[in-house]
Amino acid sequence: MPGSAPALLPVRRKLAVLTLLLTFFAHGHMPALAGDYPDRAVKIVVPFPAGGTADAIPRIVGDWLSRKWSQPVVIENRTGAAGNIGAEQVYHSAPDGYTLLSSPPPPLVINHNLYPKLGFDPTKFEPVIVMAQVPNALIVNPNNIKASSVPELIEYLKGNSDRTICATQGNGTTSHLTSELFQLMAKVKLRHIPYRGSAPALQGLVAGDVDVMFDNLGVSLALVQAGKLKLLAVASSERLPALPDVPTMAETLPGFEAVAWYGIVAPPKTSKDIVDKINADVNEALRQPAVQDQLKKLSAGIFGGPVDKTSKYMREEVDRWAAVIKSANIELQ
Repeated sequence: MPGSAPALLPVRRKLAVLTLLLTFFAHGHMPALAGDYPDRAVKIVVPFPAGGTADAIPRIVGDWLSRKWSQPVVIENRTGAAGNIGAEQVYHSAPDGYTLLSSPPPPLVINHNLYPKLGFDPTKFEPVIVMAQVPNALIVNPNNIKASSVPELIEYLKGNSDRTICATQGNGTTSHLTSELFQLMAKVKLRHIPYRGSAPALQGLVAGDVDVMFDNLGVSLALVQAGKLKLLAVASSERLPALPDVPTMAETLPGFEAVAWYGIVAPPKTSKDIVDKINADVNEALRQPAVQDQLKKLSAGIFGGPVDKTSKYMREEVDRWAAVIKSANIELQ
């Protein structure tokens, strides 16, 4: 019929748009609304093993959020490749706020400077919040290392070059990079043994399989207090009020500072409303005395704050650790 094709064009356009929208929603890409969030369980992926501070902090915060939200907050440990496996899973998840990543620095600000090929772009995650910071610390097995101070250890290492074994939480972790920073600044050499996380590395240190380690104080402090390990120094800028007799690394090596932190990010393109809501609710969790007491037991200092504070801090951390990687000429395959 003459003129019928033009008359059908608006109908076809509407059908095409409707089909596109149905396909979009069917694949789980329906935009989440902050007012409705969350209306089901929220999964927080931790890309490191259970038993370390990276696992403990999101469990403390997640437990409070589950009560705030009246929805389960499930912690899933998805380990491997210095945090890359868990990070990649979250990166490719739906940007609806129901799958989040809680991680220390490696997959967020370090690994893209170390690994030639990643299945995700860490710069495209949506930063939500840094929950807390824990200073790294130099700890030794007292049966293997008799040094009682950083200067004594450096002196020992200069006479035992490349024979002292250093455990780390894994390649590219802050534990690893802090040990590299120490070797650069102290002009000593250590043999590096990477483990898959803090807990197994500490087990190796306690057993005497390795000699020294830079680890955050969250879990290792209890082993020090039990007499199984010796704490030589903390890598914070100042001495910790809770450990006033423990010197800083900077007292021997001026400018030495290394802090582990634990952040939450969302998949790329997660809506600002959802990101802001999670940020606000985690900040509320961090203000709770019970949560603060639990974090204090892990030697964790609260960070918190708005999303832009987290974004700025993460950008600064990229620069900090990139400089260490370049100076130490670290290359991973």
